[in-house]
Amino acid sequence: MDGLYLDNAATSFPKAPGVADAVAGFLTNSGCNINRGLYTASFEAANIVYETRELLCSLFNFPKPENVIFTKNITESLNVILKGLLKPGDHVIVSSMEHNAVMRPLASLAEKGVELSTVLCNTKGELRTSDLCLHIRSNTKAVIMTHASNVSGTILPLEEVGKLCQEHNLFFIIDCAQTAGFLTIDFIRLKADALAFTGHKGLLGPQGIGGFYLNDKLASLVEPLIEGGTGSASESVLQPNYMPDRFEAGTLNLPGIYGLNASLKYLSAEGITTIREKELNLVHRFIQNVQTIPGIQLIGPDQKQDRTGIASLNFLNHDNAEVSYQLFKDFGIMTRCGLHCAPAAHHTLGTFPHGTIRFSFSHFNSVQDVDCVINSLRKNF
Repeated sequence: MDGLYLDNAATSFPKAPGVADAVAGFLTNSGCNINRGLYTASFEAANIVYETRELLCSLFNFPKPENVIFTKNITESLNVILKGLLKPGDHVIVSSMEHNAVMRPLASLAEKGVELSTVLCNTKGELRTSDLCLHIRSNTKAVIMTHASNVSGTILPLEEVGKLCQEHNLFFIIDCAQTAGFLTIDFIRLKADALAFTGHKGLLGPQGIGGFYLNDKLASLVEPLIEGGTGSASESVLQPNYMPDRFEAGTLNLPGIYGLNASLKYLSAEGITTIREKELNLVHRFIQNVQTIPGIQLIGPDQKQDRTGIASLNFLNHDNAEVSYQLFKDFGIMTRCGLHCAPAAHHTLGTFPHGTIRFSFSHFNSVQDVDCVINSLRKNF
């Protein structure tokens, strides 16, 4: 890809070394299905799928590989969990920083009688757990929360939220689209019941592969969204109750799983802490410099330890969309402009309806990349 790619919060690029070869290798040398063939290639593919479940368990400190479910992305994962769990009369709590992958399914469920409360974060996107307590009711069933904002990069205090959920016997469902591969995520320490992830962002895998984890209690309560062939219990017209077949009807995205397998091995070898430190150094350098440029407003926290590798800017004297386009046209700098599929977050941050320009860094970026962007902004805006 020609130019300077700074849209990693949407989808990461480049992918981890080995991902493309793994995808191509499966399509070229195997290409078969799993759980449906009594031959070597099918068995080998099944082993890769199970190994990938194990790698995900290791990454997120989750104890049961069979409870790792593959989907095409985190949006599908959240739809499966929310629509399979919540019933009319149930009450759920979210933060005001949620992505539409959470808010749209909940809006649909609200039309069917599910009640929703939103905990308002401050203008930097930060949440106080004491505010969450004020929304708990007798019929509250779950808290659904993003780990970090895709707009401001603000990291929410999930460990505190998890303790609160445990104290009040609430299910805790985590959206880690922006933190998987960047932060150390401990399913047990967070006291989570479900965690949804996607492969194409910080996990550095291909598009079209994601998934979720459910503990046993939640797995028994969530109804499958999709039912069909699994290659198991084929004598019955009923969906199997056991995991992962309960939620994995139809053919899995095996090329995507092979690619994710390769990216997870890369992350393990590189180290999440190393990746985070490099991304934070880059975004911190960017923030320090951009705050010295008149007419540019930084959105969200300004301390590197409180954010991900995202920096959202609002241009006070220019149209944000025009700036984003000019950055690409004149300098090859690729950003994301607008509302980022998170209007609730922009209402919270005070940037609705115009949105922001989001610069999202990867550990594959360099100090020279940051300086290139800063120089472009100084000279032209």
